[in-house]
Amino acid sequence: MPSFDRLSRALGVLAAILGTFAAAVYWRAGLSLSHYDAKAHLVVARRIFDSLTPGWEQIGAVWLPLPHVINALPVQIDFFYRTGAFAIAVSIVSFAITTACVAAIVRAITKSRTGAFLAAALFALNPNVLYLQSTPMTEPLLFALTSLSVLQLIEWAKSDLPAPRPAAGWTMVLACLTRYEAWPVVGAAVVAATYFKWRRGLPGFAAIHEGARLAGYPIGTAIFFMGMSFASTGEWFVTGGFYVPDPKLQGQAGEVYRAIRQGLIDLAGTRFVTAATYAIPVIAIAALIRRNWSGLLLPTALMASMALPFYAFYSGHPFRIRYEVPLILGGAACIGAAVSLLRFAAPLVAIPLLIAVTMQARPFDREAPMIVEAQLDRQNSIGRRAVTECLRQSYDGTTIMASMGSLAHYMQELSLAGFDLDDFIHEGSGPIWQRSYYYEPSLFAGWVLVEEAAEGGDMLAQKQKAWPQFLAAYDRVCEGGNVALYQRKTARPQDRKTSRP
Repeated sequence: MPSFDRLSRALGVLAAILGTFAAAVYWRAGLSLSHYDAKAHLVVARRIFDSLTPGWEQIGAVWLPLPHVINALPVQIDFFYRTGAFAIAVSIVSFAITTACVAAIVRAITKSRTGAFLAAALFALNPNVLYLQSTPMTEPLLFALTSLSVLQLIEWAKSDLPAPRPAAGWTMVLACLTRYEAWPVVGAAVVAATYFKWRRGLPGFAAIHEGARLAGYPIGTAIFFMGMSFASTGEWFVTGGFYVPDPKLQGQAGEVYRAIRQGLIDLAGTRFVTAATYAIPVIAIAALIRRNWSGLLLPTALMASMALPFYAFYSGHPFRIRYEVPLILGGAACIGAAVSLLRFAAPLVAIPLLIAVTMQARPFDREAPMIVEAQLDRQNSIGRRAVTECLRQSYDGTTIMASMGSLAHYMQELSLAGFDLDDFIHEGSGPIWQRSYYYEPSLFAGWVLVEEAAEGGDMLAQKQKAWPQFLAAYDRVCEGGNVALYQRKTARPQDRKTSRP
């Protein structure tokens, strides 16, 4: 682990206190699990053991596995599964580590207390960041591991040892197993750290050799994940099938860039984006023209997270404001580093800049874009209560078929009514799902849940449209919140599970 200076440690402690308070605020407001992905992450972690076909294959291949592996055992406890409390605790710890790391990054490169404090404050006080760290979402862990990777690379580049410590490589491995944004970030960070090491005196060939050794960690991780994906799904890399392409941005690079920039403005305000826009070229030029400032390229590596939303939106993925949140971390680090170059005048710029930014992006703002996006499913969740009650009253113990790609969040909601994940047939159920989906499900499922609206309807809705006889053996018994419940016309005794009290 890297060593943190006294200021960075203090800021990390303050962030832990602030993060705990924020989590309590959003918990009392009923927002901790508002986002459908917050619930879905709990489901993916739970299904590793709670499933008709438990095993490592349940980790899946669309989301990266580390957050779900961390939560796999805790969420087997119903309290942690239904509330997300353990996963939220992981997010709070990650938030505190990130705040300490972003301060330490700026301090290690510039030796400026002012720049370090400014970078940490710009990140930690953003209302969207505060909300995300109060949920079971995976972004906080991404922030912690990518910023920790950058900090460890800085320490390597500044050390007298030519070879990096294995800890730096393994931190990058963990980051690359958390979210895809980490892939371009650690790649850019390795290149920047190699350049920094060379400018500090390590011969060019030796620097490239050590940088290549470091690059082997994330490259090996990507290969490992693709192998795991192929073993569990038959595809080396799952890039589609879980959304309907949106033509608004698809194939339009200029429009994608403008949408990402506007998304960051919505999240952090025009003053933050303007400051970052000036800060990035300033520190990049300084890193190229002065040997002592060559480490300033490292904070810009955090901005490489833009590669993921750019690729996603260019490929037709619907716009999501959440994909721009990692840019707040990179922007904060770059602004803090740039202000540090002002030396004694840094406080004269940092204080009014921090005030100006926080006035546009106020902590705990209930209208912050991330909080608004998280509540898009709230009305549907209320509507689904009618389906839940209908299923609970008539449930006969037989299995329920549902697409986890569309209704994982509803499966988590159903846990409050006493349903476990081994009550469901879903995409992770192997041959049972395949036989039910490609033919018809009545041999295995007494019930079918169909999401009929989101993304044009889930795969079961699409199947029913293409083949009207798909659910011919079922009666539609109730609906609500865009979800329809179908019951098999004649339940077979041998299919029954133990009935619920």
